[in-house]
Amino acid sequence: MQLKIYNSLTAEKEIFKPILEGNVGMYVCGPTVYSNVHLGNVRTFLSFDFIYRTLMHLGYKVRYVRNITDAGHLTDDGNVDNDRFVKQTRLEKLEPMEIVQKYTVDFHKVLDMFNLLPPNIEPTATGHIVEQIELTQKLIDTGFAYESNGSVYFDVLEYNKRGLNYGELSKRNIEELFANTRDLDGQGEKKNPQDFALWKKASPAHIMRWNSPWGEGFPGWHLECTAMSTKYLGETFDIHGGGMDLKFPHHECEIAQGKACNGAAPVHYWMHANMLTMNSQRMSKSTGNYILPMQLVTGENDFFEKPFHPSIVRFCFLQAHYRSVLDISNDAMIASEKGFIRLMEAVKVLNSIIPDESKQSGFSLAEWKKKCYDALTDDFNSPILIAHLFEAVKYIFALNDGKETISTTDLEDLKSTLNAFIFNVLGLQTVEENNNEKLDQTLKVLIELRNQARKSKNFELSDQIRDKLLAEGIELKDGRDGTSYVLN
Repeated sequence: MQLKIYNSLTAEKEIFKPILEGNVGMYVCGPTVYSNVHLGNVRTFLSFDFIYRTLMHLGYKVRYVRNITDAGHLTDDGNVDNDRFVKQTRLEKLEPMEIVQKYTVDFHKVLDMFNLLPPNIEPTATGHIVEQIELTQKLIDTGFAYESNGSVYFDVLEYNKRGLNYGELSKRNIEELFANTRDLDGQGEKKNPQDFALWKKASPAHIMRWNSPWGEGFPGWHLECTAMSTKYLGETFDIHGGGMDLKFPHHECEIAQGKACNGAAPVHYWMHANMLTMNSQRMSKSTGNYILPMQLVTGENDFFEKPFHPSIVRFCFLQAHYRSVLDISNDAMIASEKGFIRLMEAVKVLNSIIPDESKQSGFSLAEWKKKCYDALTDDFNSPILIAHLFEAVKYIFALNDGKETISTTDLEDLKSTLNAFIFNVLGLQTVEENNNEKLDQTLKVLIELRNQARKSKNFELSDQIRDKLLAEGIELKDGRDGTSYVLN
């Protein structure tokens, strides 16, 4: 089997050739922990979790590094007050590291809920300030960066003058970039409009600040990934991933920093997951077309008719290729739930099948396995893999109905292969009865009993029902429209 990966840098599928045979170094841009992780982020991280699982299933030893951005995420290099952490500390009236801790915990909780494997290394920007200062100084020494009023900027024009190509990943023309740049606040510090910050001088009100050769300040956003990826994976490594929105400027800047520092391309294969939409529209807080991951799971939203188990959400996400736009809707989630239930029913049925050596089956297990692996190795094509799994599902139910037969050897092979694809590669989990519609029906009965107890002024019983449920992680909420519940 030859693994093919779509390389965003060349815009082509390429046969994967790791730097060190049998090993893969993979870096994925992690979250900026200034707010709750949103559903689009989950789609990206889930895509790379599937890629990570697939690489391991194919026999590679993977070192997976995913960073935490906990400082220096500037939305505009010209204004230090546009640091997202500064804005959030003012909004919530908390210390910056309280913000970081709060939303890092939320990030891990959400990803655990969707059964994402943790990376091998999860470094933080604040934990690598020294490395970022060292890289900045190296770029100054080699003439690719300059200090200006206590800040340090990467010189994009100088980079291109030396025969390098800023814009190679995003396919942007440098002359057009310069021509189309609008005037920015603080632009006077830069030689060129497209120069980007490596280090920013801290304003008097800026809390997150560190000493440096250029005065007190904090790192720019792009440098942290170069510092951490090269520290843990080497100056050149195999795969760098992230969301499509990071291609420019973030990943473009990483390429420039890597080449300027080390004289070589930092990454062999650039991979980008596409965006998530809801009801065919871009998800946005400003338009109200927005939902947090936990709200999709608990049902506390105005878009979906019911809660959906995290494994059903995961199944829905994997039905689209990671490079395709994924649109979720109520109908899409209901359809995914039906498909998921049928898939899990097939797994249960398969365990009760009795083999029959007397007849030859019309289902070729070898051909089916090859098609599944062809999908996996063709740029991690999860929807095609899932389609092939349902070919097996159809066969399993035919076995159960006595319309097909299977040998003992093939039965064991089918069981192990199907389980590997469903639980190890796709990362799905079984949904116990107490997590689906039967739980909903049971709770409705308990809520009705509690309501009757309250009408009868049996407050001891009504409180007991409420407290017992709360102890099991189920919170009852009384409102004008009646009583609802939330799974904590």
